[in-house]
Amino acid sequence: MKKTVNTEYSLGQVVKHKYLDFRGVIYDVDPEFNNTEEWYQSIPAAIRPKKDQPFYHVFAENDQVFYSAYVSQQNLAIDDSQIPVEHPDVPVFFGGFDGKSYEILEHSKN
Repeated sequence: MKKTVNTEYSLGQVVKHKYLDFRGVIYDVDPEFNNTEEWYQSIPAAIRPKKDQPFYHVFAENDQVFYSAYVSQQNLAIDDSQIPVEHPDVPVFFGGFDGKSYEILEHSKN
């Protein structure tokens, strides 16, 4: 039987990283760490998260680039800027923006 995992953030929500300079939109979540050990060890020890927590896939952006980030729950915070995210994949998966989160499109729910 799979256990239920409570998450602090939800799909479509705009978040920012607590330590690194990027923000973005959550498009998927893993109930616990599900990446390579090499990737995990590449995170600086001072901000390396625990593995037994939700990890979020984020359409991320900063002043220079758009990319996809994989971030632990403990390293995320709500972005309350109410500024839309400009990542080019956001309109493919999400609809309207209410200042806090994006509407999940029907084809993205599958």
